[in-house]
Amino acid sequence: MQVPSHDGIRVMISAVDIAAEIVGLVVAVLAVTAVARRLDWSAPLCLIVVGVVASFVPGVPDYQLDPEVVLVGLLPPLLYSTAIQTSLVDFRRLRGPIAVLSVGLVLFTAAGVGVVAWLVIPGLPLAAGFALGAIVAPPDAVAATAVARRVAMPRKMVRLLEGESLFNDAAALVALSTSVAAITGAISLWNVGLDFVLAAVGGAVAGAVVGYVASFVRLKLTEPVADTALSFAVPFAAYLLGESVHGSGVLAVVIAGLMLGHRSPRVLSGSARTASRHNWQTVQYLLENSVFLLIGLQLRRILTEVGRSGLSVGMLTLICAAVLAATIVTRLVWLMGVAAEKRILTRLGLRKKRKAWPWRYSVVIGWAGMRGVVTLAAAFVLQPGTPQRVVLVLCAFVVVAGTLILQGTTLPMLVRRMGLPGPDPAQDALQEAALLHDMVRVALVKLDEISTDDDPPEVVQRLRDRLQGRTDAAWEQLGRQSALVETPSDAYRRLRLELLAVEREHCLKARDNGMADDVVLRRVLERLDIEESMLDRDDDEPAETDRELRAPASLAGACKHLAHEWKDVEPSSGDSCAACVEEGLTWVHLRMCLKCGNVACCDSSVGKHSDKHFRDTRHPVMRSYEPGESWRWCFVDKQLG
Repeated sequence: MQVPSHDGIRVMISAVDIAAEIVGLVVAVLAVTAVARRLDWSAPLCLIVVGVVASFVPGVPDYQLDPEVVLVGLLPPLLYSTAIQTSLVDFRRLRGPIAVLSVGLVLFTAAGVGVVAWLVIPGLPLAAGFALGAIVAPPDAVAATAVARRVAMPRKMVRLLEGESLFNDAAALVALSTSVAAITGAISLWNVGLDFVLAAVGGAVAGAVVGYVASFVRLKLTEPVADTALSFAVPFAAYLLGESVHGSGVLAVVIAGLMLGHRSPRVLSGSARTASRHNWQTVQYLLENSVFLLIGLQLRRILTEVGRSGLSVGMLTLICAAVLAATIVTRLVWLMGVAAEKRILTRLGLRKKRKAWPWRYSVVIGWAGMRGVVTLAAAFVLQPGTPQRVVLVLCAFVVVAGTLILQGTTLPMLVRRMGLPGPDPAQDALQEAALLHDMVRVALVKLDEISTDDDPPEVVQRLRDRLQGRTDAAWEQLGRQSALVETPSDAYRRLRLELLAVEREHCLKARDNGMADDVVLRRVLERLDIEESMLDRDDDEPAETDRELRAPASLAGACKHLAHEWKDVEPSSGDSCAACVEEGLTWVHLRMCLKCGNVACCDSSVGKHSDKHFRDTRHPVMRSYEPGESWRWCFVDKQLG
């Protein structure tokens, strides 16, 4: 038996210590987030507070936040996990506002904060002030998405904030490198502009190349495990390629993520998409929450270093408060200024007239500028010889913690005070039902084309019933304010879940008794799990009962029948389907004909009398007759409106 050397033992102990620290970090993240979720507190804030407290506890390891580890190891997968969930269509639609925030606002913040830092920090060169401004300029993608999930903000605003936080890191890091170069020597405006162009073009090209190649390779893969493994390499490949061509690695990751997220439904199988989605959700959850905990753990080391700066506590407090205030105010000033500029140009006829962005939207977006790990990592990038480096690092920490505390905790209240309409689950259910209805319609047409006389009629009918049941279940999610206790799809879901539980228990008994091979048992259990996941539905967010459910504004004038001005007519019944009463049937939801006022049951009901009324009379449009709903449906053009 070979005895390891002392050096080998030392290496083994070091490896065990590192593994123990990683496990401790993960366990702490899981525990804190679980408590925060149960108490409905902000998980990022709780993690930072726990990290700050833990940093002063004796025996807690000194987790030093290496900037290279953050910028190369943590930032690419975090940005990629957000980018693949971001709509490329929405990004194209909002590319103008995103550019104004991710480039214009970053430069404005860098200049404004830089001047304030130059004025309040003794002996600080203006270039170093601009470096601090570039460090604190970009709101963090992790912080933005973490807080936005808890706040009922309009989806357009959330997408704008996510788009800004994805692209602003590139502009901020280029501005930081330019400022650092200016500290040690002169730099021309030409060089600054050239750096931005090279970063943008190089990063965009690198991201597009990686995105295209990864899409091509993933199209050829058939194993979900291999596809997921490849997806883990994509963000790092994009970042390294972007940096190697002197472009923005951050921008390359975002471009690659947007491309792959947009193309994945066409290049990946359903099982591969499911596996990739679950794996990346896990990665995102662990990384983003670990990042906030790591931010808090930096405080002890920062305070130890800043204690040697020679500045008094009062002076340091004044400096940090001034930098934090400048960071918040510059964002608000920029957004209000942009909104005012658009209104002025529109009134002067110099800009195409569009629906004005309400001022309260600008206030909320301005207040939703939480900073995160990129700010702190960028601060550690500053060279040791940078004037007042430890003070600049402390300012960066205060900005991160301060924006999360001040803005993160008050943003929900501000959204409510401003009266911003959040996403309505009932509106989502209406759009989902209309989309599924159209999908089922084209699928049934295709079924008629591909089915032959040799196909068993019962199989074709089973397909029809399955397709129709899916769209009926979607429509039944509406009308939640009616007196109906349980819809047919709800009853099916409840009964099928109970049956699945019985089937699973029998399968487990067969496993325990050794009645079937393990491979067979796992295959059967996997099928049960898939069916159960298809029955699961998120009912945590009830529909808003204080506003009427209408069709989306984008569907206005969807067809000539819906655009027609229908005269008010008296409904034939107050709260029942007369045809169902006569036939002794029950109904699910009620609809009213806009032409004659006939009240009849929906297609999810046994009688389908609303559809029969259309076929008998050719009256084209009906509306929902459920409480709190006024959406319409055209039977002729199959359009929601």
